[in-house]
Amino acid sequence: MARRPVAWAGAVVLWAEAAGIAFLNWFLGLVVDKQEMSLAGLDPHAMSVSAWIAGGVLGLYLALCGVLLARTAVRDRAPGGFGQAVLISAAVLHALLGAFAVGLVGWLAFAFMMLVLGLIVLTLMAYDRHERRAAGAGAPPSGDGAPQAA
Repeated sequence: MARRPVAWAGAVVLWAEAAGIAFLNWFLGLVVDKQEMSLAGLDPHAMSVSAWIAGGVLGLYLALCGVLLARTAVRDRAPGGFGQAVLISAAVLHALLGAFAVGLVGWLAFAFMMLVLGLIVLTLMAYDRHERRAAGAGAPPSGDGAPQAA
């Protein structure tokens, strides 16, 4: 099974998404600042700065997820505990964003979110299955196949 291309594809897509999210929030912050829009009496400058900060944080998070997938592809090993937790949280984020996007933006945004979700989950499952198979091949047989008590 070709695991490396899937991990690389996931990394590239996440890096592109990180740049897109950062650009979109930067643009929305500029629009709010230039139009001096306000929501429920909030300061327009505070809203634009908040959009820029949110875009930067989410962009860095997605870029980190891309780095973790690229590292997984380069090392050809499953990510560690921290890496798995971050990638699982990214998968959950994309599942939720896909659910919201289908109603707010449309089916194309939903399809993109599901593509990214699929790449992340496929990478996690492919490397996990390979690691289990490699660990099981080197381990001595446990006997009759009954589960062992801890």
